[in-house]
Amino acid sequence: MSGSAPIYVSRLVRLPLLDAEGVAIGRLDDVVLSPSSPGAPPRVLGFVASVQRRRIFVNANRVGEIDASGIRLSSGTVDLRRFALRPGELLARRDVLDRPSGADVVNDLALQAVTGRYRSWEVAAVSVGPRGLLRRRRAARITPWHEAAALFDVGPEARQVAEFRELHPADMAQRIAGLAPERRRALAEAMDDERLADVLEELPEDEQVRLIESLDIERAADVLEQMEADDAADLLAELPVGERDELLRAMEPEEALPLRRLLEYEGDTAGGLMTPEPVVLGPDTTVAEALARLRDVDLAAALAAQVFVVHPPTETPTGPYIGAVGFQRLLRERPASAIVDCIDDGNEPVLPDLPEAEVAKRLAAYDAVAVAVCDEGGRLVGAVTVDDVLDRVLPEGWRDR
Repeated sequence: MSGSAPIYVSRLVRLPLLDAEGVAIGRLDDVVLSPSSPGAPPRVLGFVASVQRRRIFVNANRVGEIDASGIRLSSGTVDLRRFALRPGELLARRDVLDRPSGADVVNDLALQAVTGRYRSWEVAAVSVGPRGLLRRRRAARITPWHEAAALFDVGPEARQVAEFRELHPADMAQRIAGLAPERRRALAEAMDDERLADVLEELPEDEQVRLIESLDIERAADVLEQMEADDAADLLAELPVGERDELLRAMEPEEALPLRRLLEYEGDTAGGLMTPEPVVLGPDTTVAEALARLRDVDLAAALAAQVFVVHPPTETPTGPYIGAVGFQRLLRERPASAIVDCIDDGNEPVLPDLPEAEVAKRLAAYDAVAVAVCDEGGRLVGAVTVDDVLDRVLPEGWRDR
C-alpha cells in the first residue's frame, strides 16, 4: 500500500501473494483483524492466503507493499502450517462483511496503513448499503469505523487479549511474568509465534522456561524457530537435557543446526554470546548490494551496522575471514565498489572461548557495535553485538527499575 490512500478488503481478496522478488506464491483469501484498545480502530494482524492448496497465516510484519499487483512480502519465507484463528481475532470477509449494521449491511472495509515498530494496517472506514435487491438501486455509504464499532465486538475476554497484543514486547513480558500459569498459557495461545518469540526474548530466564514448558512440543519448537538464535540457545541451555533434545528434534533441521552449534560453547564466552547469523558477504559483493542487505527490516539494529566479509562459503562456519565493513563506511563509497576494498582497519576477530568480560572490553576498546568470532582455522562462526553483551552485564530485573 503506497501513500495514505485506503484499500478495500473486497479488492484484496484473490490478489496474488508475491515473494520479495515479485513471484506469485499464492493468493489472498481473507484479512485477520484484532480489536484494539477502547477508542482505537481494529488492527490488521495479518492475512490468510492459499498456498500449495492450504490456507496459511501471513503476519502483517512480513508484508512490504500492497497494491493492484498483489501483496508483496518484504523478505523471508512464509510459514506453511495451516491457519487457525486465535481468541480475539476476526476474519474480515467471513465475520464482518454482509453483517447487519442498523438498517443496512456491511459491503466492505477500508484499510489504512499505520506507522510504528511493527508494520500494520487498521480499519479506517466501513462501507454499508441496503440489503437484497435494493443494493442495485442505492449507492453504498462510507461511515467512520467507530460508527459501526459493534461489528468488531468480540467480548471482554477477547478484547483484553487484543489490548495485550498492542503492547511493546518488553511491556508484554512484564505483564505476563506476574500472571497465574493458566492465564499465562491463555495469552501465549492468543499470540502468533513471532510475537510470542519477541516476548520470550524479553523475559527473565526462569520465566522463559516456565512459559516454554507450558506449550505443547510442536508449538514450542515453532516459537523457538522465530527467536534470535542466541536467545533460543540460551533458553534451551536452561532446560533439562531430555526436554532440550526433544525440542531440537521437533524443529526444522536447518533451524536446529545453528542452535546445536551454539550449545557447544560455554554461556559466558564469546561463542555462547554470539549470533551465528550476522550479515556475511563475499569479497566481490558491491557496496550497493551490501547496503541493500542491510536495509532488511527484519535485521536487528546491531546486526545492520556492519557486514562481515569472507571467502566462500558465506554460511557459518564460513570460508577464511577477511574483515568487516561498517554501514557508515559503505555510505561513503561508490556503489559499484567491491566491499573487499572497503575493509575497516582494526577490530580483530576473537576466539569463541574468550570470556564475556574480555569481549566487552574489546567492543569498548574499538568503540564497536559488533565483533567477529572466528574459530582457530580463521573461519567466521558468528558475531557478538553490543546488545548481546548488555543483556549479560546489566543486572537481572533492570527493566523493572
